[in-house]
Amino acid sequence: MLSKEAPIGVFDSGIGGLTVVREIMRQIPNEKIVYFGDTARVPYGSKSKETVTRFSRQIVHFLESHNVKTIVVACNTASAYALNELEKEIDIPIIGVVKPGAKAAFQTTKNGKIGVIATEATINSKIYSQYIKELSPDMTVIGKACPLFVPLVEEGLLQDPVTDEIARRYLTELIDLDIDTLILGCTHYPLIRSTVAKIMGEKVTLVNPAYETARELKEMLTAKGLLQMEAPGLGSNQYQFYVSDTTDKFIRFANSIIKYGILSAKQVNIEEY
Repeated sequence: MLSKEAPIGVFDSGIGGLTVVREIMRQIPNEKIVYFGDTARVPYGSKSKETVTRFSRQIVHFLESHNVKTIVVACNTASAYALNELEKEIDIPIIGVVKPGAKAAFQTTKNGKIGVIATEATINSKIYSQYIKELSPDMTVIGKACPLFVPLVEEGLLQDPVTDEIARRYLTELIDLDIDTLILGCTHYPLIRSTVAKIMGEKVTLVNPAYETARELKEMLTAKGLLQMEAPGLGSNQYQFYVSDTTDKFIRFANSIIKYGILSAKQVNIEEY
């Protein structure tokens, strides 16, 4: 029997999933969260399906050891490669970031031309295209891998001429293809949303799967009677953060995007799970 008071488990290949955590904190503020960032093995975007699935399975075992009531795969690559396998293997609800983003893009587009920017693995999986075309086969979905965005974000170059130049190179061909909706298909990308918006122009609506995932999570918890209605008591350790490698950079980055004062993160040997 799952408990309302149990935490939500969230994981990502590194620190990008904190954009999903931020949205969960905003939209369902009474929930406890256990977050794991696989900072030792980031990035996932250049790894094989088998490797990403193995890593994801280990992390799910770790989160289950914290008695979480649901798991959010806050990584587009892991959602694309591992989610179907994980759903078969565990008894608690699990959601990824791809389906909510795909659904929102389908509901947003006016001309049926949707762009997706993401890691190479997510683009190569064609997972966004698959979900969108299930909703309507008439949709045109154009993917563009933007592998340099992740290291630029992780180096803190959010407002920087280098990021502007790289973004312009990546995005120009999408502008020429007359898309009217663009999915930010990697959890790091909302952190350079303003740069992407400036280059794409006002006619293109950006879809943030992190926001959409938090919305879907709230709906799912409500439907299953698992939504926590009361704020946790003082000293209840509402938010716990774990990483697989050095904590200092993670804490610095987390504090720059989540304004709740993340004072600590613990390093764990994820290979043990």
